Amino acid sequence: MVEKGYIRPNLPASAGWDTALTMAKRILIVDDEPSIRMVLRAHLTRSGYDVTAAENGAEALSLLRNDAFHLIVSDLKMPIIGGMELLSHCQESYPGLPVILITAHGTVDSAVEAIKNGATDYVTKPFDSDELLPIIEKALRTEEKTRHALHEDAAGRYKIIGQTARMKSVYGMIEKVCRSPTTVLITGESGTGKELVARALHDHSDRSSAPFIQVNCGAIPENLFESELFGHEKGAFTGAVAAKPGKFEMADGGTLFLDEIGELPKDMQVKLLRVLQDGQFERVGGIRSQTVDVRLVAATNRVLEDEVRTGTFREDLFYRLNVIPIQLPPLRDRADDIPLLVDHFVEKFNGRLGTDVEGLTPDAMAALLAHKWPGNIRELENLIERSVLLVDGNVLSLADLPGLTRDPIESTAEIDAEEMGLKEYVRVYTAKLERARIQRVLEEEDNNVTRASKKLGISRKSLQMKMKDYGLRDLKESNDEPFEA
Repeated sequence: MVEKGYIRPNLPASAGWDTALTMAKRILIVDDEPSIRMVLRAHLTRSGYDVTAAENGAEALSLLRNDAFHLIVSDLKMPIIGGMELLSHCQESYPGLPVILITAHGTVDSAVEAIKNGATDYVTKPFDSDELLPIIEKALRTEEKTRHALHEDAAGRYKIIGQTARMKSVYGMIEKVCRSPTTVLITGESGTGKELVARALHDHSDRSSAPFIQVNCGAIPENLFESELFGHEKGAFTGAVAAKPGKFEMADGGTLFLDEIGELPKDMQVKLLRVLQDGQFERVGGIRSQTVDVRLVAATNRVLEDEVRTGTFREDLFYRLNVIPIQLPPLRDRADDIPLLVDHFVEKFNGRLGTDVEGLTPDAMAALLAHKWPGNIRELENLIERSVLLVDGNVLSLADLPGLTRDPIESTAEIDAEEMGLKEYVRVYTAKLERARIQRVLEEEDNNVTRASKKLGISRKSLQMKMKDYGLRDLKESNDEPFEA
């Protein structure tokens, strides 16, 4: 049972939410004792906080998937999922979200252990609610500083739009490796935002004041690759009327981003491998070795492991590049982010085109959510630009989105968009899409939860929680471990 003060879907204030409401810090109370929940919820609400209460960790995880919170106050000992496991999940999926634990005197040692594992603070029962307030205020100040340090806002982080768990995992990787000189390989389908990740790695590194040089390996003629990357001396070949530095020299001290690295010719792969090994190269037509200090970030929409098996990509170079892999999910696997992206693109093109589009009808949003997006975010951006430019009026309807149909899923007929409003409609429709996708993948994998979770890109435990939320737990699992409570 979820007890609510004010609940809103996890969408940005810029998408139309009342700014005054979003100003309140949102606190999630998790405790299996109704009296504790009631007292804390009433006291914190009177103190000006926006409070939601859940009776156990499983319920809290379900809320966290649909809502954004600034702080969690959780009991340590609870049935189903306790405070320690909830803390562990938050550390993994919601970095920067503070957790305060409530514990009985007999479990103080466990609370101290939780502090070592990342909990912000703890209080012991019985406690005075007034004594809890300073602890909460301190934790919220820390949360705000952390959020700013992580360059996070309501729409995303590092100038990247997205708040789904998979995007937060990407942000976590950026945070961990941005200051390292280690090579990073960004993979993902075309249009998923690989350049934005490369930019974020550079902009938040110690090299941010040095050059960020980008090379599209798919746009360079094969006979010019070596000159483009390493430069050439005067007279090195016909047309070389002057010496010219290559991209490695230009990026010295900074970051070199090799986009579409899978297009690199085989002979150039050998030369790139040498630079990665010892940092040295020669210009075309030159005899002097040069040494550079470059952080290399590469990206590809190909599966390089397959390229290695077919012999078109060197195995040793692949392992040199794949030191830190970051995989970007396709847009169809992060449908919850579509409203955020739409809001961003509408605002962007309103400013560029001088239009005043205010939003979308429920049918239009449903069509965007249901679309498979083979071109990913780039396809969505192009569609919104065209629609904003050509629409008659200031609201985009389904008729203004060429090539899209609503394609309603099972059981959406009872959703009354006018009654619940667009934002809540989006949340409910997105949940139904996710349920349908999980059910489809489970069927494809013969109800094997382990294989299905890998295909969905989430942990086995997370999939089990979603199956419980969506009423899919009764599916008989095949060749898998028993379902965990």
